[in-house]
Amino acid sequence: MRLNFYGGAKTVTGANYLLEVDDLKILVDCGLFQGTRFSEELNYNPFAYNPSEIDYLLITHNHADHIGRIPKLYRDGFRGVILCTEPVREILPVALKDTLEHILDEAQDMGHPPLYKESDVLAATELIRGAQYQKPVTLNDSVTVIFHESSHILGAAILEIIVANQKRIIFTGDLGNPPAPLLNGIDYVKDADYVIIESAYGGRIHEDRDTRRDILQRVITETIQRGGVLMIPSFAVERIQELLLEIDILMEGKRIPPIPVYLDSPLAIRMTEIYGRFSSYFNAAAMSILKHHGGFFRFPWLTFTPTVQDSKRINDVEAPKIIIAGSGMSQGGRIIHHEMRYLPGADNTILFIGYQVEGSLGRRILNGEPKVRIKGEEVPVRCRIQAIGGYSAHADQQGLLKFVAKSNEGRGVKRVFVVQGEEASADALAQKITSDLNIPAYVPSQDETIDL
Repeated sequence: MRLNFYGGAKTVTGANYLLEVDDLKILVDCGLFQGTRFSEELNYNPFAYNPSEIDYLLITHNHADHIGRIPKLYRDGFRGVILCTEPVREILPVALKDTLEHILDEAQDMGHPPLYKESDVLAATELIRGAQYQKPVTLNDSVTVIFHESSHILGAAILEIIVANQKRIIFTGDLGNPPAPLLNGIDYVKDADYVIIESAYGGRIHEDRDTRRDILQRVITETIQRGGVLMIPSFAVERIQELLLEIDILMEGKRIPPIPVYLDSPLAIRMTEIYGRFSSYFNAAAMSILKHHGGFFRFPWLTFTPTVQDSKRINDVEAPKIIIAGSGMSQGGRIIHHEMRYLPGADNTILFIGYQVEGSLGRRILNGEPKVRIKGEEVPVRCRIQAIGGYSAHADQQGLLKFVAKSNEGRGVKRVFVVQGEEASADALAQKITSDLNIPAYVPSQDETIDL
């Protein structure tokens, strides 16, 4: 067995791992590199392997840094089987079409031909096959894969690859941050031999759930008192749905007054509709709250703005108001139009509830840059800047260590590979795994190959 790291090595994005078991070639994720212009240039490089030789592509979840290069993989010759959970199968075509819009804009801006075309998106999605949690899928006579709940976003999975009924290789994908408002907890996998674990927050500890709700209440209340606008850049899958649930809990509990909230993201609106079709994946508490309103996410204070004209009409509504829009790192989407309008206002607030990759517009705002360039214009940043780590869909250092400790139960983990984190975060987690759990941990480099 050989494990090749072709993305997600010493960086958060671009997840792409090739596991070779004899003649079987299994790709895990095929995501976009995101953040800096340098990292995004990597998307246009040829794959380090021959896509036509890949037998299976296993998808952990639907974020662009895990799926965004799938149509390019198809364009370059991949004709194998794409395996993912049923919710991911439903969301994947919608997410890829949305990613295509950003790909076309980015290619034009960077002077490249498009990374792929709509025909590649449509053809690639024809290769998708659905799987269910806990039900083994046979890849060949000696290799089986099992998808486990990761509690990250709807349908996200931990991959357990079993070779010859003996060796167990675990890919965490992105581990969640339970207890989640919507999803069930993480399905821990024991008896692992090798663990490939993410490390976005490998050196940090989140606030607890009660603390994060208190912070959200405070941020909303202070913005209302100033008569300002609260902007929340958010990812279309999971973060927005969780946030809507949290706002409803605060309003129902009279902890904040009812003010207009706008969901200004066509993709998020579509995803929210899809979420309603997979309510069996929600936890009992979330089901109870959503049914109380007679339908999923049908809150009386919430307005969907699917069209451009709907979006523009938000400007006509007097503050205070809350605008939730993509993208989560302000790298595109409708949030950048609201940022151009409202970042200069001292009474306004921008609240980050997800990870901001190094080099992204969101990271630059969060770092306190006094001016940022958006769509060619210099925009002064005078509004208040807030962040809540507890709303991250990623496990923090304690959660990541817990996963490795659980995986170590049984025969014991031989080695842990730490990926999908900036180098400092990955190093911090690797050192902690080695010192606290006495398990060898290693941070691989881009294009590195390890014999297992």
